[in-house]
Amino acid sequence: MSSYRELLNFGKNTLQKSGIGETEPDAWLLMEYVFGICRSWYFVHMEENAAEDKEQEYSKLIQKRAQHIPLQQLTHQAWFYGIEFYVNEHVLIPRQDTEVLVEEVLKEAGDKAGLQVLDMCTGSGCILLSLLENLKEAQGTGADLSEDALLVAKKNGERLKRQVCWKKSDLFEKIHGKFNIIVSNPPYIETKVIEDLMEEVRFHEPRMALDGHEDGLFFYREITAKAGEYLEENGILAFEIGYDQGEAVCTLMKQEHYREIRIVKDLAGLDRVVIGRKQQEEKYV
Repeated sequence: MSSYRELLNFGKNTLQKSGIGETEPDAWLLMEYVFGICRSWYFVHMEENAAEDKEQEYSKLIQKRAQHIPLQQLTHQAWFYGIEFYVNEHVLIPRQDTEVLVEEVLKEAGDKAGLQVLDMCTGSGCILLSLLENLKEAQGTGADLSEDALLVAKKNGERLKRQVCWKKSDLFEKIHGKFNIIVSNPPYIETKVIEDLMEEVRFHEPRMALDGHEDGLFFYREITAKAGEYLEENGILAFEIGYDQGEAVCTLMKQEHYREIRIVKDLAGLDRVVIGRKQQEEKYV
């Protein structure tokens, strides 16, 4: 048997040799996950021997992380907008940058109650569920083409005790009714760029959630062209975008007569969100 200190050093050394960037944090987070301990407990007990079954479990997870399997897929835990979500290999891991999308939609929505929200390409459901947790009496629909992703989203909805209509739909194919908000983080990476992504993303996150076709704009065109049919007047359409797609997505929304269109940057100063409102019907004339 090994002590906690020896195990942690084993974890750090193994990950370092495998070229994992976040060596120390990942080795520690896996220890925290397996043994259910905090740092203060560790520093008091680090010379004690760990239970053999837990030692084996930790070693297996370290070896998997060394294969560049994302940490969140190993622990099935990902934090987004202050909420813990379940994730697996069938969904994109929620990223901090995407929180900007939630923040901007909440700003635009204000304090209105009972809003209808559609999350297109919902994945884990983290965007939709974060909005529902912060909007008064809102109702939500989450759409995705992946049945496996929808199972994850449904599990997250149940954990948060949120009644959501989860729809297996090829974009708007099976969507009915009108919404006050349509939000989406669609696949937006150019097909040719995917092969250059880090291993964790390229090999272990679902390609269908990444691939935005040749120019990365396919889903923005499709969603923007149809969203007006499903939005109430003055309704909000909001996208997460790639850092170099802001002007292109703005142009798509202008062509469909959206107004108050703006680009929002993330904490790194990169374009991250495009948001606008549906034009009132009389202004089409």
